[in-house]
Amino acid sequence: MTMKIYTRTGDAGETGLWGGQRVAKDSLRVHSYGTIDELNAVLGIVRTQDLHQELDTVIERIQNELFVLGADLATPGESTRIERIQEHQVQALEQEIDQFETELQPLRQFILPGGSSSAAYLHLARNVCRRAERMVVSLSTHDPINEQVLPYLNRLSDWLFVIARLANARSGVADVPWQSPVQP
Repeated sequence: MTMKIYTRTGDAGETGLWGGQRVAKDSLRVHSYGTIDELNAVLGIVRTQDLHQELDTVIERIQNELFVLGADLATPGESTRIERIQEHQVQALEQEIDQFETELQPLRQFILPGGSSSAAYLHLARNVCRRAERMVVSLSTHDPINEQVLPYLNRLSDWLFVIARLANARSGVADVPWQSPVQP
């Protein structure tokens, strides 16, 4: 059986959530999981860059977790048919942050996004992740969500920052320190 790409069910500005509920395409829930999809696409761009194999592997895992997260957000209420983001995934991000930071010089000042092209795209991904987190915070004030979604997104943005620095370090590119344009 093949899936049709178009269904015509969204032509009036609504979309279907898991479970059959119809919502406006500009609802907070749709904005939330749409931004997760955007983040996943940015990570797809990252993976086209010249990355160390280990980084490509962990980013691919994150992309798969983002599919779970998107489905989680697209499924209001309880459902046993949908995977949900779990606490162990948040903990895995924390463990990787700690592990990867052992390769990095301690951070003593703010840095500018950039360096290698893969690091620049990872910084972009971090910013999309932060936007997704803000959208999910707004959603959570109106609708219940899985309690692990916000910790996951918060940790993921930290993880992306560390991975961006690691991509620079492994490419032999220094992080660029921020310099105040205001001179005393």
